[in-house]
Parts: sequence; C-alpha cells; structure tokens
Amino acid sequence: MPQVFTAFASEARVNGTVVEGLQSIEYHHRKSRYNVGAIGTDERIAVYFGMRVVLGSLRVASDNADLDTLLDSGEQFTVSAVLRHGDGSRTVTFDGCVMDEKSFVLSTQAHGEAVYTFSATRVREG
Repeated sequence: MPQVFTAFASEARVNGTVVEGLQSIEYHHRKSRYNVGAIGTDERIAVYFGMRVVLGSLRVASDNADLDTLLDSGEQFTVSAVLRHGDGSRTVTFDGCVMDEKSFVLSTQAHGEAVYTFSATRVREG
C-alpha cells in the first residue's frame, strides 16, 4: 500500500532552520541519457548516461528573509524535508544547493506567495 504524506504533518528546513510559511516543496531530478545507434540501421544498440540534474522549489506565504539572503549571497545550502503521515515518514535531503531565482505573486482575495527555485548537487531519499 502506498504511503500518503500530508503537508500539514511535514516540514522543510534550510540549513537546519524550519522554513516558516511553507506552502509546498517541489522537486525533480533527471539523468542525462544518450542513445547510441547502429550504423546502417535506425535501431538503438546502447544507452549511456551522463550528469544528473536536480531542481527544486519552495513556495512560501509572502516571503522568507533567510531565503532572500541566500538568493543575494550565492552561498551553498542544504534543504531537508521530512514528509510525514501518521507513523510513516520519509526524509528528502538536497546537498550543495544554490538559489537560482525568486518569483512573487499577489492575487485578489489571496495572500502573497514567493517561489524560490534552487538547483542541487544531489538528492537523497530515505
């Protein structure tokens, strides 16, 4: 049976500090893949893999001064998220992160939200 995590019970930390006002965390990682074709045919005969790219984003209510500082400084940081539901949990850790960009939106009858996008050297799930 799959584990269903809830945002209410989960948390994310940047350099050990809880991200206040966190609305969501999103990430994806992709490994570069190259196809090798046989000469004289249109079939693939092998695949080799290259660099892994890890991208993530933190959506927070209004903004976060600590994340703004990381955006301005260019310093590396670590993001650690503990995803929980009941007794089940999973930790996702991003190492060697750098902040890429920040976007902000404020719409009618809603609160402001900032999205901080980062890239990481690696992601560890466990």
